[in-house]
Amino acid sequence: MFTICRNVLTAALLAGLLSPLAAQRGGGGVRVNLGTVVPKDSAWYEVLVRMKQDWATISSGRVDLRIYPGGSLGDDVEMLRKVRIGQLQAVAVTSVGLSRIDDSIEALHTPMLFGSYEELDYVREKMAPKLEAALNQKGFVVLNWSDGGWAQFFTKKPAKTLDDIRGMKLWIGTGDPKAEQLYRDFDMRPTPLPMTEMLTALQTGLIEAIDVPPLFAMLDGSFQRAPFMTDIRWAPVMGGTVISKEAWERIPADLRPKLLASAKKAGEEMRGRIRQLGEDSIAQMKQRGLTVVSADREAWQREVEAAYPKMRGKLAPAALFDEAIRLRDEYRAKR
Repeated sequence: MFTICRNVLTAALLAGLLSPLAAQRGGGGVRVNLGTVVPKDSAWYEVLVRMKQDWATISSGRVDLRIYPGGSLGDDVEMLRKVRIGQLQAVAVTSVGLSRIDDSIEALHTPMLFGSYEELDYVREKMAPKLEAALNQKGFVVLNWSDGGWAQFFTKKPAKTLDDIRGMKLWIGTGDPKAEQLYRDFDMRPTPLPMTEMLTALQTGLIEAIDVPPLFAMLDGSFQRAPFMTDIRWAPVMGGTVISKEAWERIPADLRPKLLASAKKAGEEMRGRIRQLGEDSIAQMKQRGLTVVSADREAWQREVEAAYPKMRGKLAPAALFDEAIRLRDEYRAKR
C-alpha cells in the first residue's frame, strides 16, 4: 500500500511540475524542463549540469534549466511525446530518440560503417548542417551533439559470430519499427522493450543479448546479467540535446546565441572524456567478471556490408546513406 501511495504521489507531483505552465517562470524568466535517460552523475549528465550552470550565469538567472535524469520521465519516445504536449521543453536523447523526430541521423548509425572516432567526427561535421536543418523543420533546435560510445553486443553466453547473435533474443527499444525490421533483415530475433525494463528482461531471460556502449553497461550494471562482450564495434551510439522551437523562441532573442554556443562547447569539451571513460569501462568490467569474446572483424564486415543495399533508403534516406559512405571513403583517401 505504501508503494502504491508513493507512486501516486510522485505521479501527481510530476504532473504539476511538468505542466505546460512550468515552462514560464514569474518575473519574465523561463524554465526549461529537460528529460533524459542518462544516469545521474554519469559523464553525460555532467554535460547537462555544465549547461545548466552556464545558462544560469549567461542569463543572470532568467533561464532555469531543470534536469530529470535516469529515465525518470520515461524512455526517449515517451519524453518526446511529453515535449510535443508541452510537459517537457527539451530532451537529451540517443540516436533512437533523434530518429523519431527525423530519420536523417540514422545515416551515421549504419552498422560497421566507421572504423574509428576520427572517421565518425569527419562525417558528422560535414553532415551536421543537413541533419540540424532536418530536425529544425520538425520543430526542434539542436543544442549539441553527444557520443555514447560504440554499441557492442553484451550477451548471456559467448557470441563470436553474427550467427551466434542470431540465436539469441536481442533487446531493442520500443516504438522503432525500422530498427526492428533492420535486425530481422539480419535474421536476428529483436525483442522490443522499454529501456527501463531491460535489466529485468535480462534477469528473467526474456532477452539474452543487448547492444549498448560499454560505459552504459557498466553504469547500469547490465554487464553483470550479460557477462560476455563481443569485441566488435557494431555502430556508434550518437545522441543530442534538443529543445522545441516553441520553447527556444520564448527565451529572449539576445540570449539565444550565447546559450547555444555554451551548449555546444559543453558537449565538445566532454566528448574526449566520455570516449576515454568508455575505453576504461571495459577494463573495469573485466576486473568484475566480464569476458571479452574475440571475433573476426573482417568476416563481420563482409557480412554486414553485403546487407547495405537492404539498409539504403530503409535505415536512412538513400541520399544521406550514400553521402555518409562517400564522406567516410573521402576521409580514408586523405589519410
